[in-house]
This record gives sequence, structure tokens and C-alpha cells, in this order.
Amino acid sequence: MFVKDTTDMLTDDDCSDAFLVQQCQKGDRQCFRYLYQRYQGKVRSTLYQLCDSSSLDDLVQEVFLRVWKGLPLLKQPATFSTWLYRITWNVATDRRRMLARHHSFNSKLKTIDPTGDSDILSSGGDSSDLMHLHYQDLVQRGLAHLSFEHRTVMVLHDLEEIPQKEIAEILNIPLGTVKSRLFHARAALRKFLQREGVNL
Repeated sequence: MFVKDTTDMLTDDDCSDAFLVQQCQKGDRQCFRYLYQRYQGKVRSTLYQLCDSSSLDDLVQEVFLRVWKGLPLLKQPATFSTWLYRITWNVATDRRRMLARHHSFNSKLKTIDPTGDSDILSSGGDSSDLMHLHYQDLVQRGLAHLSFEHRTVMVLHDLEEIPQKEIAEILNIPLGTVKSRLFHARAALRKFLQREGVNL
């Protein structure tokens, strides 16, 4: 049986991931809804960049189904976000194994600077919106040419803004490997864009 809904009494201070996880572990479905609302956008964005878009809703649902089933076993509630991204990565990896090599990247991609952390590809104003969208399409196609491992690190770091140390924990790889993959991913994307006539 699920416990009585406690979220009517929650304050902003109470709504930490750790608190919500602890309530979920007691069976509180409403607290799980809070976690879902807090993270579903990030999960969806990450899955979109790593998988095709045709089954995106199913993949998001699969992630949160695994989260709900696994919450009772999560011993460190404060690490929820890292654990969630690891599940997201696992779902994406499982999905990739069942797909052909070509993936669809049709949504509007957030701005990436392949040379660093600034918004080098940002549009300068309304007059360049069309060119900005053209660059975004090129970046999408450039991402599609990266290996799954390089693309994953770039999506998590440059799109989701997850620190490199946390990415290492999510993917269970050394921090040095994260740094190396990010460097090579940015270099490959930069070369692709330059071949397409983009001056960086």
C-alpha cells in the first residue's frame, strides 16, 4: 500500500532530491511525480540525442519505470541524479543495440561550441535566425557522425551541462577518459563543420 500523500505539506527546503527519494522509498507516489516532473525534460533531451525519436515516449517511460522499481535499492538518495543518468544511459545503450546505425536528429538542438564552453554558434540577432537554424542542423548531422561513446560524453557535458566528474560516475569510466572523449568529440565536430563551410 502506498502511504498518504505528503507533498501538500512540503516546503521548498523539503523538496531536495534526497527527501523526495526517501518519501518514494516509503511508497509516496506523489513525491515520485515531483521527481518525474523535475527530470523528465532532461531525460527526454538526453535520450533524443542518443537514440532515434520514433520511440522517445516509450524510452522515457522505460527510464522512469526502471527508476521506480530501483528506488528501494538506492542506498544514497543524494546521488539520485547521477543514478538517474546512469539508467538513462543504460536504456539508450539497450535501444541502440536494436537500431540500425543511422539515427534521427530532427529536433532543434541546443547550441554547442565545439571549441569550448561559449556559445560560438549562437545567432547574433533576429536577422541571423535562419543562419542559426542552419548551423544547428549542421551540428545535428555532425553529432550523428560521432561514435556513440563520443556523442554521449558531448551530449551530457555540452548539452546537459553535467560536470565531467559526474559523467565519469554515470558511465563508470575514468575521468581522464571523459576528458579525452570530449576533446576528440569536439575536434571531430569542428572538422565536420569546417568541411561544411563553417568558419570557427
